[in-house]
Amino acid sequence: MQEGDVKKFYIKARAGILAVDASGDHAHFSAMEPIEQIPAPSLEDILTLEKKVWSALVDGNAEADRALLSADFLGVYPSGFANRDDHVGQFADAPTMAEFRLSDARLRVVASGVVLLSYRADYLRPGATRHEAMLISSLWERRHDVWVNSFSQDTPVTGG
Repeated sequence: MQEGDVKKFYIKARAGILAVDASGDHAHFSAMEPIEQIPAPSLEDILTLEKKVWSALVDGNAEADRALLSADFLGVYPSGFANRDDHVGQFADAPTMAEFRLSDARLRVVASGVVLLSYRADYLRPGATRHEAMLISSLWERRHDVWVNSFSQDTPVTGG
């Protein structure tokens, strides 16, 4: 480029897309078209969806589980990484949970249409006599007007 040419950079920002004119010795920011702002869901809204995932584990309902997870779902578990097919595939033989209780839930808005739900899950596996506990973070995204779980990470609770 030669001196005096106008360089424009597009930056995604919460308020919209900005054009940056970096010609000369200054930068000029001007607002362009706004990015659609999706209203943040309530903690209860997302917790209800998360409970539907857990209920699918209790009911052995692979179809319900698949509908709640994004096609590009990534799970990070003590046993390793899992995609949506892996998560749904755990229902091949029987339900994987007998009961569950979610507590200490909190919701963080990451961006428009993206929220992170973190909570404690106490659960009992079928045939088990002792409850287990995990701290879980689940990323929920609004895609095509539907909230889907795109990421989940489970961390075992140790020492109580």
